[in-house]
Amino acid sequence: MRVKALSIASTAQRGDTVERRTIKIAMNGVTGRMGYRQHLVRSLLALREQGGLDLGDGTVLWPEPVLVGRREAALRAIAERHGLEHVSTDLAAVLADPEVEIYFDAQVTGAREAAVRQAVAAGKHVYCEKPTALTFESSLELARLAEAAGIKHGVVQDKLFLPGLLKLRRLIEGGFFGEILSVRGEFGYWVFEGDWQPAQRPSWNYRTQDGGGIVADMFPHWEYLMHELFGRVRTVQALTRTHIGRRWDEEGKPYEATADDAAYGIFELEGGAVAQINSSWAVRVNRDELVEFQVDGTHGSAVAGLRGCRIQHRAATPKPVWNPDLPLTERFRDQWQEVPDNSPADNGFKAQWELFLRHVVLDEPWQWDLLAGARGVQLADLGLRSAAEGRRLAVPEVTL
Repeated sequence: MRVKALSIASTAQRGDTVERRTIKIAMNGVTGRMGYRQHLVRSLLALREQGGLDLGDGTVLWPEPVLVGRREAALRAIAERHGLEHVSTDLAAVLADPEVEIYFDAQVTGAREAAVRQAVAAGKHVYCEKPTALTFESSLELARLAEAAGIKHGVVQDKLFLPGLLKLRRLIEGGFFGEILSVRGEFGYWVFEGDWQPAQRPSWNYRTQDGGGIVADMFPHWEYLMHELFGRVRTVQALTRTHIGRRWDEEGKPYEATADDAAYGIFELEGGAVAQINSSWAVRVNRDELVEFQVDGTHGSAVAGLRGCRIQHRAATPKPVWNPDLPLTERFRDQWQEVPDNSPADNGFKAQWELFLRHVVLDEPWQWDLLAGARGVQLADLGLRSAAEGRRLAVPEVTL
C-alpha cells in the first residue's frame, strides 16, 4: 500500500504528531445522484472534512478520490467544486495505476458487472452499489472471482446503519420482542411521471431493458435487512405491477415504462416469522417516513423507520374492542413510546465506508461482501420469477 507520511496536528490526538496515510479510490458513477451525494459528498468528502479516518493507532487515513466516468466536463465540474485533483474517462488507465487501491462503482446496474470484473482482474479492492449485477448467476460469479483473486470486496448495505434500524437491532438483541411473529414493511412514494413535474428518479429505472424495476432495486435491500435482523429468507411470493405505463424522460420525451414500479411480497423467514413488504413508486405517503417496518412479537411490537422507532410492550398494550358505532377516544399512534437516541448515528453510507476502509487497511472483520450482494440479486430474480409464474418459490442458500 502506498503511504504518504506527513506531520499534521490532530485535536483528537491533543496536539501529538500523527501519520496521514493516503488511499486512492477510483469512484465510477459520481455524476449520478447516489454516487455524488451519498458516496462522494456525504461519505468520503465528509471524512476529509473531519480530518480523515482515525485508525486509532496514531494513523489517520486520508481518502483521495479519483473521479471516473464518461462525461469529462461533468467530472471536472465536480472536481473543481470540491477541490479534487484526479479526473479520468479512461477506466483501464485508472485501474492500471498502482497507486489506486480501491475501485468503487455506483454506475447504472447494466454497466457495473463489466467494470467490477476489470477491477478484480487488476487486483483492486472492490466496493460497489447494489444490485451487483443484472442476474444472480453473474453476481455470484463476481463474488467467486473476487474471492479467487484474494482481494477485499464489499457491497453497499446502507440501511443497516440508519438510526431507526439501529434502534430496531438494539431491541432485537435485547430480547424485547420475545418470539418474533411477523414483519410488515411499507416503502415508497409518488414518483412524478415527468410531464407536468420532473420525475425524482432517472428514466432508466422504468425500463427493463436498462436494468430498471423496483424489484431489482429494492429486493436486495429487503434481503439484507431480513437476513441480518430476522433470519434468512426461505421462500418468496411476489406480485408485481407497472402501474404507470407512460412516463417522460429527462429530455421531456414520452416513453413506455416496461419495468415494474410496484411489488407486493411475502417472505417466509428462517425461524418461522413471516414478512410482508410493499414497495411502490406509485403510492402517496401516509406514514411518518418513506419506509417503515412494523415488527410484532409475543412480548412487544415496534415500528421503525429511517430515523425513528416506536415501541409498545405487552404490559402496556391496550385492549381494543371492535365497535363501529362509537368514535375512538384515543389515537392508536399515541399509545406507543419513542425509543431514545442513546448514541449518535452518522450517515449510513459514511458509516459503512469507514468500516470498509478499516477492513482494507487493518483487515478488520467485514461481512457485507459480494456474496451478500449475490443473495440480494438472487431474491430479486426469484421475486420476478415468482410474479411471472404466480407461485411461491424456495430461496436456496447461497454459497461460493
